[in-house]
Amino acid sequence: MASKPKNICIGVTGGSGAVYSLRLIEVLLATGYDVHLSISPSGAQVIHEEMDLRVDLNDFQPADLMLEDVTNASDSKIRMLQASAGIGTADSNVLSVDAGRVGQLHYHHYQNFNSPIASGSFLTQGMVVTPCSGATLSAVAHASSGNLIQRAAEVHLKERRKLILVTRETPLSLPHIDNLRKSTEAGAVVMPASPGWYHGVNTLRDLVDFMVARICDQLGIDNALINRWGADK
Repeated sequence: MASKPKNICIGVTGGSGAVYSLRLIEVLLATGYDVHLSISPSGAQVIHEEMDLRVDLNDFQPADLMLEDVTNASDSKIRMLQASAGIGTADSNVLSVDAGRVGQLHYHHYQNFNSPIASGSFLTQGMVVTPCSGATLSAVAHASSGNLIQRAAEVHLKERRKLILVTRETPLSLPHIDNLRKSTEAGAVVMPASPGWYHGVNTLRDLVDFMVARICDQLGIDNALINRWGADK
């Protein structure tokens, strides 16, 4: 009997926090999940500004996201960010579980509505939009998809699959709050990028992994990224 496909959709939009999406992709691949990735133009801009990684949306290469050597980054502060967050480094995967296989990364152009992830017949275990911009949040709340990321999110809602929106905006306007409520009522899980500090924070990666661990928890993916409250340390 064929095993059930392990597909997770990842949408990267224009909110701040590109480091969360890159780290999440690494962790999902390490746990044997196939990642179906789509990046908006604003998402690509944020990746460049925050991580010094240039992503060509029309000719995407996985290496665009995963620097093998973070010392190649042109900005010293970004080099420090990538190194301390564990992005693209040999020790970046800190899971204690053996997935038995490494997942594959599949890229889907944000304008390609013929992509498999635009259809509910394509089976997934869930979708994460991280970071989730205010515009994307609004599109999800009002079912007004204008690109593939928004369409895929709409599909996950109508198919009653897990949809996680990692928002990063402060302070919140009343329309933002209304859209958070509407998205939640529609079935999405709203997970603001608000890492905790109670699990023993020594490096930036501890804060990044806190959010990634909570996302994985919502997806039902075993992980050992953080020290859990009440667990033996």
